[in-house]
Amino acid sequence: MKQNIGLILAKRAHLNPDLEGYVDADTGVRYTFGEMNARCNRTANALTSQGVKPGDRVAMLMMNSIEFMESFFAVAKLGAVVVPLNWRLVPDELEFILKDSESEYLIYGNEFQENAEELHRRGDKTDLKVWIELGGDDQRAPFALDFDQIHTAASDSEPEPGGDEDDMLYIMYTSGTTGLPKGVIHTHNTALWGVLTIFSTAEMRYRDRYLLSLPMFHVGALTPLTVNVYGGVTSIVMRQFDPVKTWKLIEDEKITVMLAVPAMLNFMQQVPDFEKTFDFSSLRWCMSGAAPVPVSLIEAYHQKGIQIQQIYGLTETCGPACLISPEDSITKAGSTGKAFLHTDVRVVDENGKDCAPGEAGEVVIRGKHVMVGYWNRPDATAETIRDGWLYSGDIAEWDEDGYIFIRDRTKDMIISGGENIYPAEIENVILGHPKVGEVAVIGQPSDTWGESPFAVVVKADPSLTPAEVLQHCDGKLSRFKLPRGVEFVDEIPRNPSGKVLKRLLREEFPGPAPD
Repeated sequence: MKQNIGLILAKRAHLNPDLEGYVDADTGVRYTFGEMNARCNRTANALTSQGVKPGDRVAMLMMNSIEFMESFFAVAKLGAVVVPLNWRLVPDELEFILKDSESEYLIYGNEFQENAEELHRRGDKTDLKVWIELGGDDQRAPFALDFDQIHTAASDSEPEPGGDEDDMLYIMYTSGTTGLPKGVIHTHNTALWGVLTIFSTAEMRYRDRYLLSLPMFHVGALTPLTVNVYGGVTSIVMRQFDPVKTWKLIEDEKITVMLAVPAMLNFMQQVPDFEKTFDFSSLRWCMSGAAPVPVSLIEAYHQKGIQIQQIYGLTETCGPACLISPEDSITKAGSTGKAFLHTDVRVVDENGKDCAPGEAGEVVIRGKHVMVGYWNRPDATAETIRDGWLYSGDIAEWDEDGYIFIRDRTKDMIISGGENIYPAEIENVILGHPKVGEVAVIGQPSDTWGESPFAVVVKADPSLTPAEVLQHCDGKLSRFKLPRGVEFVDEIPRNPSGKVLKRLLREEFPGPAPD
């Protein structure tokens, strides 16, 4: 048997064809693992009929859905390469990723038809040659195939698997410190080790019921969904997060485990009288990551009988790095725990030497689930992976018991509502305004999103206003990347080598961010 991620679904369907595998939380439609695999095979055979072959890049611009999940496993079975697209991105951002990844196929949801039409008008600015639209019906774009039509016409027989071990499985783009996204390459092998690592460390069980509302284009959703298939766990998937609906689903679907970023937990906590309105007694734990979880939030949920387990990971590690154990979630509240079972984690100084307990240093990670590199970026790969260790750019401390506490980020990344935002990308856009001389973007605390971008600008023209800066960004950046405020200064502080001293800017403009 090939080591192919798609075959995990085929094997689970063979073992437990009648076990419920996927529930669409918005429509209530349910699929067994047997039905999921049959749908996946139809998708794979439909894609083969359109010319998809091993190594081809298939981009996916879709909301959470059974079609997204089955397409992921279908492309994996064929040995082609998935390129998940963040549906919050604007056409300029999508164009870069599609061209950089050399994607020739695009499966997109009807709600993104406007973006698809804009990209189609740009012609050879991408390499796309086949467009497949989901849910278009009579309103489908004239250049696109109908997903449902080609899916229904295809056979549900098992396709010949095309990918194995070190073949690429997906290229997942993250924002880059230079302003250009970087494509993280994961293979069938690294993805499988990501699955094994999580399932062997997290307290998960066969027939668990897992609620997921993070977007599937994130590693924080795609890896858990794969883990669920591997472990015989039912995935209850929300199209988009809604705090009230989340509580109702926990009650109605008897959710046992779930994943939510801190901003989601904050929204859920604000639902009036949720502890009196909903029965959440089935819930054993909620895993939370993407940003450090405030101790006050962990303790507030603990008082309601809900255990919050803080997780730390990266797209580059296929998800896992550290996890707090159930018994330590309160006694070590604020810690992200210790390394996963198949993972090594250290905290090192600028010379790569291990830091002493209580001494801040950079988190470095090693494991078979670490990416093989960045697509077409050997320079960035060499900078990030050194002597077999992935340098995260995150600052942490150990305590004397070996627990890791994330403190800061060396790369000045902003995490807003679970989304990674790199200031350089916003700075590059703002610098395109003719009245802007210099700019530095920092993160300011936000009660709603955790952090929000804030622009500090030096005028090149005295008439420049904050409104002009914000208007210039609109349409050039995704909504979640837009600065929430602008402040003008005479000079941006820099060190002798010219690097912006953002620490000083954060002290001068502490926020909170205007929401």
